[in-house]
Amino acid sequence: MLAIRDLVVTLPTARGRVTAVKSISLDIAKGESLGLIGESGSGKSLTALSVMGLLSERAQVQGSITFNGQELVGMADAQFCHLRGARIGMIFQEPMTALNPVHPIWHQVAEPLLRHRRMKPSDAKEHALGLLERVQLPRASERLGTYPHELSGGQRQRVMIASALACGPDLLIADEPTTALDVTVQKEVLELIKELVREDQMSLLLISHDLGLMQDQVDRIAVMYGGCIVEMSNTEDLFALRAHPYTRGLFAARPRLGMRRGERLTTIRGSVPSLADLPTGCGFADRCEKVVDACRGAKPPLLPLTHGPLLDGGGAAQIDSDHRVACPRWDMP
Repeated sequence: MLAIRDLVVTLPTARGRVTAVKSISLDIAKGESLGLIGESGSGKSLTALSVMGLLSERAQVQGSITFNGQELVGMADAQFCHLRGARIGMIFQEPMTALNPVHPIWHQVAEPLLRHRRMKPSDAKEHALGLLERVQLPRASERLGTYPHELSGGQRQRVMIASALACGPDLLIADEPTTALDVTVQKEVLELIKELVREDQMSLLLISHDLGLMQDQVDRIAVMYGGCIVEMSNTEDLFALRAHPYTRGLFAARPRLGMRRGERLTTIRGSVPSLADLPTGCGFADRCEKVVDACRGAKPPLLPLTHGPLLDGGGAAQIDSDHRVACPRWDMP
């Protein structure tokens, strides 16, 4: 369905061009869901925008992105317009800015139908109502003429989901779809996306900074830091064995049931450096408790986990080819 190979994205800054996405590769099969996780500035959204062809004109993209066998890197925007909203749908991070404030919500949901399926406005409006009902917008028929500012955050997000699903895309990209929503609404929105993806057998790329959010939502997880993928595995194995020190830090920073009132959350020391100041070797080296001099020399490759020989002394090292980590010291104390 989607294959990304050696994707590199560079952006212009006041300090010259910087590499924001550094030679990442990943695949999403038909009907599969992949979670892309990391702190702000790790390159998650840039990866999604590269797939959508929505990067700034001054951004430079190298590598390959193929969707159903069709190369997207270098594709003319006019050709890309036939894919966006039709075969690839996207739920943007902030619905208040993504939705047009001067158009009623029915028109924004129906726009992909008018553009890609050439529906009559009356038919598109009827179809939009069905979509709004499907995403469980309360009193959908009464709200067709409503404007975005008249809806709550959760309701606006449902409108965004309806618009993204209008043409039945093969791939759905959800970029931080629960931003600024309270916990209860977050759960409702995520369950809705999961149900719709399963019903329509879509592929899903879910982007978030919250590792816990991913546990019940996706089949596989790729962890990004400093524009690189530092760990990738199926979800169950990642939660059973968080190999990279950064993945462990993200997991430890989650709120936990039973915490005492006033107890501080665990944090990863330091902060994410700017793209222009990333270390030469491992991007996480300056914040890592396992760092040694060799970590600063060269960027570690993403390699399958290798477990040591059995405790009884028999058998060779076990290799987990589905679980990869970019840290040669992942199993060091």
